[in-house]
Amino acid sequence: MQRRDIIKSFLAAPAMPAAAAQEAARRSTGLPPLRITNVKVIPTSGGARYRWIFVKIETSEPGLYGIGSASNHYSTHAVITALEKHAAPFLLGKDPSRIEDIWQSAHLRTYWRNGPVNNNVLSGIDMALWDIMGKRCGVPVHDLLGGKVRDAVPCYDHASGGDFESATESVQKSIANGFRHIRVQMGNYGGGGFIAKGQGNRPEGGHQGTAFDEEMYVDRVPKLFEHVRAKVGFEPKLCHDVHSHLTSMNAVEFCRRVQPLQMFFVEDVLAPEQIAWYKQIRQACTTPQAIGEVFSHPYEILPLITERLIDFIRCRVSAMGGITPLRKFATLGEIFGVKTAFQEGGENDPVNQLAAYHIDISSPAFGIQEENTFPAAARELLPGCAEIRKGYLYGNGKPGLGIDIDEKLAAKHPIQPIEGGGTYPLDRTLDGAVVKP
Repeated sequence: MQRRDIIKSFLAAPAMPAAAAQEAARRSTGLPPLRITNVKVIPTSGGARYRWIFVKIETSEPGLYGIGSASNHYSTHAVITALEKHAAPFLLGKDPSRIEDIWQSAHLRTYWRNGPVNNNVLSGIDMALWDIMGKRCGVPVHDLLGGKVRDAVPCYDHASGGDFESATESVQKSIANGFRHIRVQMGNYGGGGFIAKGQGNRPEGGHQGTAFDEEMYVDRVPKLFEHVRAKVGFEPKLCHDVHSHLTSMNAVEFCRRVQPLQMFFVEDVLAPEQIAWYKQIRQACTTPQAIGEVFSHPYEILPLITERLIDFIRCRVSAMGGITPLRKFATLGEIFGVKTAFQEGGENDPVNQLAAYHIDISSPAFGIQEENTFPAAARELLPGCAEIRKGYLYGNGKPGLGIDIDEKLAAKHPIQPIEGGGTYPLDRTLDGAVVKP
């Protein structure tokens, strides 16, 4: 038979049905077809103050399931409802091995993309699918991402104090506990820039609580770091979180003043609405910049990476949609010389912490990981939690994410009533205006 006849006969042959093609592919791998059979949404307080939301995706293979984090402390019930009423019916019957396809279609099925609620829903699904894939292959998720490129994940500790001396003592305690990277604050976010209750020139009958003053903050916080450096030297790698409290040239001036103190990074010196000012910061100084904690859309951080205006990506894995999008950010960061510093502190949960760990330990773009230690009740609820020892985060090497959930224990610790709708506590200025967090 001539070559052209072979080609004609091939083109004339009926196409293999999609289902048959998928079945043939399954047989070639030696694994039977797999389907999602059930999606459980598991909200819990973790036996403490948390508002955690976990997703458990069960499959047609007996005993094979995955766990994901969809936690959202400030829109908790919106995420729960979105998962139960919309995402779960969408997932039933799908092939859980098609992680990328499910992420893309779940991302677009809402028509309006991104946003905190949608991203948390995506994250819970995505982490659970990676967990399933790792378990089915018998390897940790980081092996699916290319394998380890470091032995453990360095973390930064949290140090704070109401004055220079107590903050310095807190730093020294972190050093004694084995941490080389330490975030230093004067009490709460904005500390060092607060006017005491009732003091200052205020409008009649207006806000009487503590009031934030930008210029006071810009003057005082650099002096805190001068004091700390004088006591502990320049070996510890120090960070600071401005928490978006500064605007325009005050942010530029703050970064310029702390440059001689060799900061590891300054976090969120500007609110997301004012990211254009990072160009002015780059022109004024070399203080490393970290941002992304409150981002929920890739195009917020994309130009900051590609224009090399920041040094660390501070997004939370569960707030941006899970492992699938964040591993892409890590690769983009690697190309443009920007490192990761995923936001995993505060009210975060152990499942999300492990998801960050698997990206961290397999990515050349890794910079630092935020420390978070959980109470005994949470560790009992979620067996397999990561461990922090002498400044390093360690996974357990088990297949998948390496963590499980005790559903009966979770049911004993329901999420408590959320007073006032769970509003994030906001600071105000002397005249009563809200300060961006």
